[in-house]
Amino acid sequence: MGKNKSQRKRRNNRNTIVGLDIGTTKICAIVGEVTDGGLTIHSINSRPSAGLKKGVVVDLEAASESIKKAIEDAQIKSGIRIRDVFVGIAGSHIKSFNNFGVTGVRGKEVTREDVERAIDAASEVHVPLDREVLHVLPNDFILDGQSGIKDPVGMTGARLEVKVYVVTGAITSVQNLLKCCEKVGLEVLDIVLQPLASAEATLTPYEREMGIALVDIGGGTTDIAIYQDGWLRRTAVLGIGGNHFTNDISVALRLPFYEAERVKKDFGSVLPTAMNDMTEFDVSAVDGQMRAIPKKYLHEILQPRGEELLELIKQEIEQISNSGTPVLGVVLTGGSSLLSGFDRLAEVVLAMPVKIGSLYPVSGKSRGDAAPVLRINGLPGELNNPMYATGVGLLLQGAETMIPEQKDIISSDVISRIIIKMSDWFKKIVYWKSH
Repeated sequence: MGKNKSQRKRRNNRNTIVGLDIGTTKICAIVGEVTDGGLTIHSINSRPSAGLKKGVVVDLEAASESIKKAIEDAQIKSGIRIRDVFVGIAGSHIKSFNNFGVTGVRGKEVTREDVERAIDAASEVHVPLDREVLHVLPNDFILDGQSGIKDPVGMTGARLEVKVYVVTGAITSVQNLLKCCEKVGLEVLDIVLQPLASAEATLTPYEREMGIALVDIGGGTTDIAIYQDGWLRRTAVLGIGGNHFTNDISVALRLPFYEAERVKKDFGSVLPTAMNDMTEFDVSAVDGQMRAIPKKYLHEILQPRGEELLELIKQEIEQISNSGTPVLGVVLTGGSSLLSGFDRLAEVVLAMPVKIGSLYPVSGKSRGDAAPVLRINGLPGELNNPMYATGVGLLLQGAETMIPEQKDIISSDVISRIIIKMSDWFKKIVYWKSH
């Protein structure tokens, strides 16, 4: 883990990759295969999660059993024996900071080895004994005082500097996640920060350049990753997620948690206009009795919680915008982003374009460098859902270790979609600036 991808020997079928998204409410295992035509998805498997709270393991046995069931389903569906996985990690224990590294250029031109030495220098950070470095991500190269360089390889200079963004996690949280996988016979090839994986699956290179906040709303927490100029600039974790909406319903309407979750998905909305809806729906109360409740009561519970979460997201965006990194739009991912009206309420509260993230057939590396593009073949309709963004992103992260550098698999229809996407974003930005 850290700057380089894991060098552990793979035990799956030669080209098979498995992304394991271990969340507070669900365990998602997605099986894919790297071929000459790109990445082919073989199976999508999701099981309810147990033993985790706010992204952190609190019951080793329960969490391990949930992972075991998800992996067993994946093996049955795909027909592939799964032995190693790429795992996503999140939670309030994640902390990040900026650092700096410098090296002298040994020849007249910067080589890949010079870049690696500069990053190695920036990676030599002192972190508390209870923390572990998960990622060291470059976000600017400076050659002889000239900043804003994406890839200095081949350029002429004498002094190479690099700014990096260092992501760390609590050692106990990381180790307990690894133990859960080891207990069911899995080897973890790499651990990836979940919002980074989600960004890999949903953000286009253009969006990372223009200044985008990816907001991943999970069951226990909301993870934020802000990109600008192609680089990751900031991450944040908020202690509110979809389970808080469900718990509010459970307490206020006196429903079992599972029934409150069903009601939220089937009838919930955070739009202010929905608060006048007196249409009734049936629920099963804690005493087992059925009763009818007007939708108005449900919306009165959800709308304030939605505004609270969005105000916290707004604070994070404003902090980085005030530091000189403008954010021009928001992409929502995670299953809880599908709560009816949440994207529309977000546009009002955040006063900028907001959309639900969808999974596109292509993805580039998160670092913003000259990376190969990998095409996802036969994207199933059920997979094009923000709740699977992290799992698909983990596949793409893993696939980068299996494809040759400079390989470019992209079709003209994909380019057309990206151009249309860019046009839509510009229209929304012009609208918000003029109102």
